[in-house]
Amino acid sequence: MNHNAPLPLAHLTGSRPRVLSLAQLREHGVSASDAAARPWQEILPGVFLLHPGAATSEERLHAALLYAGRRGGEAMITGLAALALYRFGSAPALLSLAQIDVLVPHTRRLRSVDSVRIVRTHTPPRPQEVTGLPVAPVARALADAVARLSDAAAVRRLLSEAVRGGHCEPAAVVRELTVARLLNRPHVVDAVESLLAEGRAIAEDRLYQLVRGYALPEPVWNVDLRLPGGPHLGGVDAFWPEQAVAVEIDTRAPRQGEDEKFSEAVRKRETLERLGVTVLHITPRKLRDWPEQQAAVVRTALTASADREAGAYLVVLPR
Repeated sequence: MNHNAPLPLAHLTGSRPRVLSLAQLREHGVSASDAAARPWQEILPGVFLLHPGAATSEERLHAALLYAGRRGGEAMITGLAALALYRFGSAPALLSLAQIDVLVPHTRRLRSVDSVRIVRTHTPPRPQEVTGLPVAPVARALADAVARLSDAAAVRRLLSEAVRGGHCEPAAVVRELTVARLLNRPHVVDAVESLLAEGRAIAEDRLYQLVRGYALPEPVWNVDLRLPGGPHLGGVDAFWPEQAVAVEIDTRAPRQGEDEKFSEAVRKRETLERLGVTVLHITPRKLRDWPEQQAAVVRTALTASADREAGAYLVVLPR
């Protein structure tokens, strides 16, 4: 090919991002030697930047995906780069990241290079589309980011923003951290405890808003239930004594010892229901995404109490 003749890429070199793989160049009739003769840069093995100068953040992301040989959604951005795309204020700017993490199936034969770290998974999640790019869901991206961080404050900020910003629920984060075997790191455990406490506080506030926003009768809040002169039956987040209806916010997450806690919760529920109390379990996600539906569930339980036999007399104490 005559290198002085224009290559059939004018429509591509003028577009953004100006990044193509060698395979894509070959589809346009450009060989590796042709590409090397142009003022282009091979910024990753087999991936060319079609202009001189530094790559933009967008071009770096596209180049990372091209390097991973994205086919049919197999590769996706994860880790800190993904959180930056989700506009996490506590994540570093894309341009400041030395490496971009790319999540691929474990069967892919790829190696990490200077500017791209390959992260493998046996069960690829369904990617989200952010700015036209496939990006790992927030909880998975958090786990991949936390795996590389030793700064406890940085981990705490990321996890807190995920919950406070409504990106995902604490249980989803803990699930991914558990699968990644990160809950044996003390600084991660501390951050998770703070995360769960913050997530519960947010969920409690949403429950208050649900009761008042949908004009439900006012319950007694955060109480312990006991039989007169008898044992402690357990605490609930909201209780309507006249209707014998209780609401518990279900914030259980899959951690060590959680099976025992689940069994305790089941026993408490069964005991209360034998005593005539209707126990409603509502997750933080349902409070966030479907408040009207949850208000209807509570209202139905309150109304149905008129058709039930009176339950046992219970002592209600603040907790």
